[in-house]
Amino acid sequence: IELAKPVYHPGFIKKVKKVLEIVCHNCSKVLADRSDPEFLQAVNTRDPKVRFNRIWNICKKKTRCENETKEVKNDDGEYSLGMKQAPVNHGGCGNIQPRVRHKALQLIAKYESSGEDGVKKKEEPQITPEMAHNILRRISDDDLRDMGLNLEYARPEWMIVTVLPVPPPPVRPSISMDGTGQGLRNEDDLTYKLGDIIRANSNVKQAIREGSPAHIAQDFEQLLQ
Repeated sequence: IELAKPVYHPGFIKKVKKVLEIVCHNCSKVLADRSDPEFLQAVNTRDPKVRFNRIWNICKKKTRCENETKEVKNDDGEYSLGMKQAPVNHGGCGNIQPRVRHKALQLIAKYESSGEDGVKKKEEPQITPEMAHNILRRISDDDLRDMGLNLEYARPEWMIVTVLPVPPPPVRPSISMDGTGQGLRNEDDLTYKLGDIIRANSNVKQAIREGSPAHIAQDFEQLLQ
């Protein structure tokens, strides 16, 4: 079943949350600086699971995708004649990073911004599965290797469901109503649930096709989820 909109997989949503805390939500680069000794030490960890958790612990504290060039000064804090700038260490986009929170089958981005009057404002937009999928599929192969993810078997965008496999009929046989194997038969619970998913998916497709208001489309997407 090709889904009209991606949905979060209940078994992988916590992993998706961690990956979203490691990379920039705008350019999909790893937030940590490659010249950071702590990051280099984490990347050199042999066990992929341990490496992933160590990099996550470094990146989850970052609040911005750094884009400045670090400059080299002498001991007096002044530039010496002929002294060159150090190469760009991170080369990020400068985007402010939210705190990602997990709530049931939803991921919430928490931003704090200061208004013109100096009062801090909190924004908590939802990170939809479609938004998360777009962020994850743009992560470079080098960054995935640094995180300890397998490029062939564990790409992060695959943790979000875009196509739902349908088990064959022998896995979900019809059930005899009287328990004798004779007479009336009824569909298996799994077949009923697949029918519900197909109907919900059709409603989402119809809402997109007809240009329905955003809140109606979101209601159908939540039902599909």
